[in-house]
Amino acid sequence: MSRKITLNMTGESQKQYSTLVLELNSMSKAWKKFGVDITINSPSSEKIIRWGNRSNDERTIQSEITD
Repeated sequence: MSRKITLNMTGESQKQYSTLVLELNSMSKAWKKFGVDITINSPSSEKIIRWGNRSNDERTIQSEITD
């Protein structure tokens, strides 16, 4: 069975949007072990997730800033 949820947001800040995407990504990772596959399709979500899951290695941070 496949289900789809659509969220329409107005008045949110960029930080709130990024936090929501990262929270949904965390939930997706946690539920995966129970057999639930969640995909996130939103503008720039891949970049937000990559930035939110980065390590504290300075070289990694610098390379992502210049992308």
